[in-house]
Amino acid sequence: MTTGAWTAMDDRGVVPALGGLIDGTGMWRPGALACIERNGRFLTGTWDPPGAEDQDQDQGRGQAQGRGQGRGEGEDGPGIAGEGSWVRFIGRIGAVALRAAVASTRPERRERLLALLEMWAESPFADPAARLRTGIVVTERLAVRDARGAAVSVGWGREGRRRFVELRTGDAEPPRLGEIEEVADVPRGWGSPEQLRRLVALVRERGPAPWGREAVALLRERTGMGRPAASLALAGFLQRMYVPFLDADERATLRLKVAEAEDGASELARLTALERLELLADVLPEDPAELWEPDGMRGVAERLAEAWQARRGRRAVVPERTLKAVVELQLLRLSAAEFCAAFTHPAAEPGLSAPLDTWIKQSEHGPLLTDARWDIMRFEDRLHSIVPHLAWVYAELPAGDPVREGLPGLVRLLLERLDHPGLLLRAGHPAAGSGRTVAELQERFGFRPYAGPERLDVASIDDGLTVITDGTVGRRGDRSPPRVHFRPAFYGDDERSRALAALTSGFGREDLPLVEWLRGPVCARIAERVEGASLPVGAYESNPAASAPDLVARVAGALGLDEDAAALHLQLLALPAPTDRNVRTWNGWQTARHQKAAAALVERGLVIEDKRPRAGRQVFLPGEWIHAKKPYQPMEAWKAELIGLRRSYNRRLENPLPLPTRTLPELFAHAWSLVEKGEGPV
Repeated sequence: MTTGAWTAMDDRGVVPALGGLIDGTGMWRPGALACIERNGRFLTGTWDPPGAEDQDQDQGRGQAQGRGQGRGEGEDGPGIAGEGSWVRFIGRIGAVALRAAVASTRPERRERLLALLEMWAESPFADPAARLRTGIVVTERLAVRDARGAAVSVGWGREGRRRFVELRTGDAEPPRLGEIEEVADVPRGWGSPEQLRRLVALVRERGPAPWGREAVALLRERTGMGRPAASLALAGFLQRMYVPFLDADERATLRLKVAEAEDGASELARLTALERLELLADVLPEDPAELWEPDGMRGVAERLAEAWQARRGRRAVVPERTLKAVVELQLLRLSAAEFCAAFTHPAAEPGLSAPLDTWIKQSEHGPLLTDARWDIMRFEDRLHSIVPHLAWVYAELPAGDPVREGLPGLVRLLLERLDHPGLLLRAGHPAAGSGRTVAELQERFGFRPYAGPERLDVASIDDGLTVITDGTVGRRGDRSPPRVHFRPAFYGDDERSRALAALTSGFGREDLPLVEWLRGPVCARIAERVEGASLPVGAYESNPAASAPDLVARVAGALGLDEDAAALHLQLLALPAPTDRNVRTWNGWQTARHQKAAAALVERGLVIEDKRPRAGRQVFLPGEWIHAKKPYQPMEAWKAELIGLRRSYNRRLENPLPLPTRTLPELFAHAWSLVEKGEGPV
């Protein structure tokens, strides 16, 4: 094929087509495919730089090419495509081929991928007999070639170092661009010229390979991925470049809602471009035609599952309904699968697998918490995602669910990690009026400075529990407030702990409230409720008929109701979101049974019927109703006060649910006691 054949395809559309499989996407410009092709032809000796007859081609002139990849040839080389990460496709082109073949790829991206595969099939990069090596070389030269072979720089120079690829055509060592620092033979995998040509021809003749729902289920079962992530993996790991990153047709093919697609991308986000290539390199069948056979994607799923397990192990498979429910939580720091894995096998999760030794280092933005592997970031991701939702797992997942059953073990592991003396966590900034500098706080916290492995450029205090560092001075001369850290292993009921709690009272206490609640009696009682098998398998703690049957009987007798109506009344009194869907799920009711119980409450004047935005139900407690916008939950004012939910400045509910102060049986009992005392909703 001639270079001109790529002109129509060679534009900015190459970047999203290869998104997630290449690095430095901002460095890719029009002309990339033609530039890659020139690199291959230069190596094989079928393309010469302009004016080559006037140059010493044996050694190359080493002059810098005109900057701007995609503008054509350099003065002594074929040019640089992107930042050079395309060289990783050698031996791993199967990842690109998978994306080109599957049904979910957009037509305009598929055309660019097919063009790349057509070009690749004619290049030495697909030739299994080609003696290719890649590595890092110290040089400013762009290309060199003689009878022994050739080498080209495929990336921009950084401190004199460049990525390169070389082809040996003779028996002796090929010419060098400079001093080689790293070098390795290229891998050899799926993607011979014949396989590439056949796959391209099949896609052009038959259209994309049929999508397989069963293949997604198989991949999920064998890896523990969430269904959205498994779908994206089989689609070639589409990159999350913007939100939503899939269009309506792509989501329809993959059978994903917007939130599910975003969650699946989040689950796969920690994979690097190279890891994606390696996982997908050899998942296609030897004969590409098998993709169009019945269950053609099943073999792809089997090979991908094997590659995944070899590199990343296998997580426990959790019920699909549980994953969907976690997706609806819209967690910011973890995917649904990562959240569930913290419960099913916490000791294997990043940040939880071993005790953490953290320290404070200096950064351009002031003192920063760090550790040897940045696991503190993963630990805090889990701490801030899991602890606020422990009560949700306990209340809204059924007994016997593997995520719910893992709650006690996860709590024990978190407490063990918090008891490690080397762990420092964040406690925010001093409360207003407490002091604006370390000097103002020394009388209360002592004069001993913090002594970590890295020197700080600001004043500090360390009393063994609390570490305080001065804020940094900005360009305008204003100083940011001090930062407070603490060692949870030494936080308890002593004078130092009381001083720390007083210093950080109010908002912005960061990790401290989570530590306090995890170590508190309510968390312990929740874990005991789960571990004690207090419910039959399949029952929900949010159903008082299951979790507090004696109380339901007492309410029914006091109000002259049947037990269904009494249970619903307790749910409306105490639970923040007793939507129709939730109540029927928790109670195992069909619509008619639910409506009968609600009608009994309306008839007795205990609730009123109404239609209210985002309520998801038709019956409400009497009294004031407080509105809220997503993601917050509107509810009755009496109930908000009961569970300790504070209104925002505009009298709406714009705060997350507080950490619970009671187990659900205790909350049901407390709500009913207020009613009995005449302090119920009116």
